Amino acid sequence: MNINLHIERLILDGLDIAPGQRHLLQGAVEAELTRLLTTGGLSPDLAGGVSVPRISAGGMQLTSGNNATQLGKQIAQSVYGGIGHG
Repeated sequence: MNINLHIERLILDGLDIAPGQRHLLQGAVEAELTRLLTTGGLSPDLAGGVSVPRISAGGMQLTSGNNATQLGKQIAQSVYGGIGHG
């Protein structure tokens, strides 16, 4: 099965990411979301091929020790909660 996922915009309200960390954050989101989709797949509602204009990933609990890689994984897991089996 091929999955094509396009995220046009990711809005992170109340979160200040340093410009030098943005590519690291983006890479972590992409890597973790790829891993989750590869191992867990898509929800049956989306597996047939649809365009979804918006997915609310819900809130996340952030700690002061979060780095861009950890944050990216958390974001991907939240997004996957809206599109995956889990």
